[in-house]
Formats: sequence, structure tokens, C-alpha cells
Amino acid sequence: MVTSMSAEDHERRMTRTARAAEDAGLAGVIVTPGPLMVWLCGYTPARFRGLVTALLVPVEGQPRLLVPAEEKAVAERATGAAALAVTAWAAGVDPYGLIAKWTGGRGRYGVSDMTWARDLLALQRAAPETSYITVMEALPMLRTVKDAFEVEQLEAAAAASDAVYEAVLGLRFAGRREREVAPDITALMTEYGHEVIAFAVVGSGPNGADPQHEAGERVIDSGDMVVLDFAGLKGGYGSNTGRTVHVGPPSAEERKVHGVVREAQQAAFEAVRPGAACQDIDRAARRVIKAAGYGEYFTHRTGRGIGVLPHEPPYLVEGEQLPLVPGMCFTIEPGIYLPGRFGVRVGDVVTCTETGGRWLNGSDRGVGVVE
Repeated sequence: MVTSMSAEDHERRMTRTARAAEDAGLAGVIVTPGPLMVWLCGYTPARFRGLVTALLVPVEGQPRLLVPAEEKAVAERATGAAALAVTAWAAGVDPYGLIAKWTGGRGRYGVSDMTWARDLLALQRAAPETSYITVMEALPMLRTVKDAFEVEQLEAAAAASDAVYEAVLGLRFAGRREREVAPDITALMTEYGHEVIAFAVVGSGPNGADPQHEAGERVIDSGDMVVLDFAGLKGGYGSNTGRTVHVGPPSAEERKVHGVVREAQQAAFEAVRPGAACQDIDRAARRVIKAAGYGEYFTHRTGRGIGVLPHEPPYLVEGEQLPLVPGMCFTIEPGIYLPGRFGVRVGDVVTCTETGGRWLNGSDRGVGVVE
């Protein structure tokens, strides 16, 4: 996949990474296939082939992308960056030995969090005097803080997700199995520009009380609450919308529980400000739900980061003290799950600004009534 960013934009990201690595006392960053490689240079290799591909961003010197020989032309087209040297390795060449040669065989390096054990162990054998730390641990703000381009992409993805939800409200639910409704949602996601579908949760009635429920065989009936949660990638950036709909008019109790969840989400949103810890957002939502008597039924974190993946750091959960910074983007999606009865979740994407939070999603957060 090639992003719509320019080579110069990617060059600035690699320069920023090198400076951040230097400030952290590292000799550089070694990146294997995954979201960090896409973010840095725009290249997505065919990782499933198991052929070694790695990006070295040193503190001093030119960044280097190592690829199998047959992928060099594709990599050069994808990156298009004059500041990035693309080197090919062929059969009979030890790619890890090449990386060790580039690093000088010594120093401490950040490695992308999704690096395979195979690659890291091979690097350690090739250069036993080097040591490694994950990029998220060493440089927690590197990809967590989005630039203006990324916020725009996330906003466009959120708008597409809003359009999907509006169309979902026109679907027929009653008399259909959950697994029949889920493909309708994913088809709408594709129609509204998503190139990758991460998931589409459809949890009806008692199934909605399971936060991890996957669409199954249950037939949705009139009177059911239905938890919907769908996420994907549009333009290379994530979307995620969580809503709860009702087949026909909801009862007073169902409206009450939904109202508590919405109040919790709003409280969490109002807690967003620069300098607030991630756990503060979780605490704000949890206080509302606990005060309403449903504390034990909110069983997951309040939210998590979103970017080139629908799920990524930071996590809005107790114990996460990472401070919010303008440019961070994350979901706020509290829920209440009453075992054997029904569940409620409301989730949206938010960005932290200099003055507080800003919603990226704009679709109605009330109980959606469906047929």
C-alpha cells in the first residue's frame, strides 16, 4: 500500500525518529514489516512470504531499507524518497549480516513492537554487542502524537464511518441472524471507502452482554438491544464506531442504561485535556457508571489509540499514566453489560487539542431504533 503522503513528508518522519532516538540514548531504530514501517516510509511488504525486510533509521547517516531482490523495484516506487537508500539482498546473502554491518555491530537500538522473535534473535546472533528495546517503550510519543495530515485522515475515516452507521439504521434486523447482518455492515464500509475491514460486531439481546462477542447464529428478535461496533481503515487510517440500536421502541430501563453510558462517555470526553493522564479519562467514565450502580458491569478499558491501525497505543485504562498531548487520537467507548440480558456501548474517535477534546465522529449517539 502506498499512502498519499509525499516522499518529503516521510523524510521528515524519519528525521524526527532519528532525533527522538538520539534523545533517548539510542543509536537508531530498526523497523520490520508492520504499521511503523508504513508510517515511516510508506512501504508495506508482503510479510507473509517470510522474507527479511527491515528499515534502519540511524541517529547518524542515511536511512536504509533492506528488501528481497525481487521486491526492490516495488519498494523504490512505494517509498520514492531520495533520502532513503533501498538495498536488495539475494539468495546466498545473510540479510542480518548486512544490518549488522550497517550498525557497526554495536549500540542500543529501538525495534518495532511487532518484530518477530526470529528476526530479533537473528540480529542478536549477527551482532552480539548490540542491545534492543521496543520503540513503544523507548519512544512512546513517536507515533502516538499525530501530525495534521494524520488527524485529517482520521477525520475523513470517521466521517465515512458515520455514513455507514446512518445507512445501518435502514437495515432490517428482526428475523435475521447476527451473522447475516454483519456482512451488510462490512459491505457498507467498503461502499463508503474502507479498504480494510477490521471487525463488525453484532451482539443482540443477551449476546450484547459479552463485550467480545462475534456475530453468530442467534436470530435477532423484536425487543432486542443490539450492540454494534465496527472498525476498519480508510485512506490508510483507522475508523471505529460503537453504537447500540433497538429493534422497535426500547423500554424505560434500556433507555436508562443507555443514558448512563452516554453520560459516562461525555464525562470522559470532558476530561480530555493536555497533561491529563490516560487513566484519568478511564476514571471519569467509570465514576459515572459506578455512581449509577453499574460499576461491576463495565468490564473493559474506556478506549485506546487509533492511527494506521484501528487498535494501537495509548490505552485509556487504570495504571496508564502517559500524559495526553495535542495530536493524540483515541476512542472513548464505555459500556455496560448485564449478563443474560443485554449490553450497551457507545464509542467514538476523539483527538486531543490545545483546549481539550474534539469529536471526530458526528453520528447520533442516542438509541437507534431499527426494524
